[in-house]
Amino acid sequence: MNSAVIVLLAGAIYLAMYFSYGKSLQSKVVKADPNRPTPAHRLYDGVDYVPAHPLVLYGHHFASIAGAGPIVGPAIAMAWGWLPGLLWVWFGNVFIGAVHDYLALMSSVRYDGKSVQWIAGRLMSRKTGVAFEVYIWFALLLVVAAFVAVTAKLLTVTPQAATATLLFLLVAVILGYLMYKVRLDFKLATIIGIVLLIAAVWIGLKYPLVFVDGQTDTTSAAYTTAYHYWNIILMVYIIIAASLPVWILLQPRDYLNAYILWFGLIFGGIAFIFLAKDFTAPAYTTWSAYVVTGIGEGGSSVPVASPFWPTIPLIIACGSLSGFHSLVGSGTTSKQLDNEIHGLMVGYGGMFTEGFLSTIVITAIAVYGVQLTGLQPEQWATEYITKGGLGTFLGGYAKAVSEFYGVSETFGKTFATLWVSAFTLTSLDTATRLGRFAWQELFSMVTDTSKGIAKILTNKWVASIIIAGIGTYLAWGAGYKVIWPAFSAMNQMLASIAMMTAALWVAKVQQAGKWSWAVIIPALFLWITVTAAIIWYLIYVPMTGQYLIAVKGALVVSLFLNLLLAWDFWVAWKRPSEEYAASAA
Repeated sequence: MNSAVIVLLAGAIYLAMYFSYGKSLQSKVVKADPNRPTPAHRLYDGVDYVPAHPLVLYGHHFASIAGAGPIVGPAIAMAWGWLPGLLWVWFGNVFIGAVHDYLALMSSVRYDGKSVQWIAGRLMSRKTGVAFEVYIWFALLLVVAAFVAVTAKLLTVTPQAATATLLFLLVAVILGYLMYKVRLDFKLATIIGIVLLIAAVWIGLKYPLVFVDGQTDTTSAAYTTAYHYWNIILMVYIIIAASLPVWILLQPRDYLNAYILWFGLIFGGIAFIFLAKDFTAPAYTTWSAYVVTGIGEGGSSVPVASPFWPTIPLIIACGSLSGFHSLVGSGTTSKQLDNEIHGLMVGYGGMFTEGFLSTIVITAIAVYGVQLTGLQPEQWATEYITKGGLGTFLGGYAKAVSEFYGVSETFGKTFATLWVSAFTLTSLDTATRLGRFAWQELFSMVTDTSKGIAKILTNKWVASIIIAGIGTYLAWGAGYKVIWPAFSAMNQMLASIAMMTAALWVAKVQQAGKWSWAVIIPALFLWITVTAAIIWYLIYVPMTGQYLIAVKGALVVSLFLNLLLAWDFWVAWKRPSEEYAASAA
């Protein structure tokens, strides 16, 4: 196999499925109507409900869901070989992830931009909604903790990206002002934004932001000091970003970030197509490669033989399917959709772009992985987990663009790092905003009984400070690492619950007939797979001491909640469709 075949085949699959399967979902399941006013118009408030140009919203949605997920997961899954991971990315992306994202977005649009957890409560029971809401807030707290730490680390060890990242924010505010206050022509404003973006990257390369000399050495005290500086800066940033009107920073910043990714995808995709390099990594190693790691005595890592099924969804999330996407789609994106017809490009197309990104990641490692890790193909099943991963992708991407365009590998690696850091920051502030929404929805339930307390707790600044403060506290001492292994399981469990909610909406409210099975079958498959994966994790992955309580304790609680919500789904499913007439939007 070679890189040109895989990249071109991926493009062909995504284009074909978008214009066939996607269009059918739009017309036969969602029944999108361009004349139906969206919540962004009906409930316009200038803060959260603001109609956006479809390209701007696509950029915001895609940049928010992407993060580091579609890069890190496929990079780790290479221990099974490049073929199993690639097939899961394509299969999951087309039949589960894109359907999940699109329906989460459009069902929210039909319910005034309400969250997927609110819709679950509406379609199943009030108890389901409350339990789902609590679950999601804690899941988002872990997202904030993890991405504060990941972003702080990236900006500390790559000071070039730090300068560019801060300048991005300034450029975004300028672009937002030009687009929404000056009402400058959209194309002209975009050109100005891109020129300023390029200038920010150039300034970043020339003038890296260094807080403490020697901070790029991750074992030094200087690194820890600079890392803590970034923790504080990021906490202040996400509080502000999560509370300001979306048009000031989030919409324009994410729109510009999307150009970074598009450029990176096209830049790398063309290189891999015309280089047509042969794959050197093994296509398949073994069914149970060493992929998942546990924690042994003294906090040491313990690689565990991990069966491809059911553990694959715990490894590859965003590139194939991810529950976090349902929170973005029903949290911020649905409140900004200008026209129902735009939903397919934003929700369905956004997920396909992630799948293409993951395809590039797998291609880069399949071509250059053996050279970069020093591992022979027969060693991959057991040793790749300790020598491969994100760094292998960054190195492989840099080599490809260097060979094809003649630029230095340093430039290629710096650009790839900027690429990753830009998206971790986007996921971070979006997660904070969604955490604010979840907190407000949860405490708005006590408005009738405790109006004063509810008013204080649902204040947008208070809600943002709570999740940002606790999340930063977890990131400060790297405590998030203790519960991070459980997060991927919680995230995918969220996807299965969101998918079941979508299945109820499609079958009972939309009455989509036989097309309902396009949602029900993947929802059941996902629920069974994720539940089996968590049970496998609980039984086979070793944990000791505090790790045992934090990681496996969280998973046991999550598994119980998963079973409870599945029962609620079954009870709701048996109700006659006539009872859902009142739920129709």
